[in-house]
Amino acid sequence: MAIQLNHTIVSVRDKQESAEFFAEILGLDKPTPFGPFLTVQVDNDVSLDFADDHGPVHPQHYAFLVSETEFDVIFDRIRARGLSYWADPSRRWPGEINTRDGGRGVYWQDPSGHFLEILTRPYGSGS
Repeated sequence: MAIQLNHTIVSVRDKQESAEFFAEILGLDKPTPFGPFLTVQVDNDVSLDFADDHGPVHPQHYAFLVSETEFDVIFDRIRARGLSYWADPSRRWPGEINTRDGGRGVYWQDPSGHFLEILTRPYGSGS
């Protein structure tokens, strides 16, 4: 059996707000309850299990590989919400996207401060 990531817990200030934000921005099914979690399923059989954190949230980075068409749709949602976005994880290029490896990528934050990314080509895959 190949080793595959099955799920990860995403600690947030408000699991309802953050799980719905993820699902809406990425165009995924609505979150579903599972025990103390709200679960958002992504297309490669991995779930993000959102949990309320009762202390300070330590921001993490979550990157999603998407098609060119999905990039356009998600990026439109980011802009429609008036969210700040950057071409780089250091936030040196605000309001821009990157074109690394012949694809496109962009970074933005969720309501708890997690740093999200969509990209159309895996890093290192360009010529």
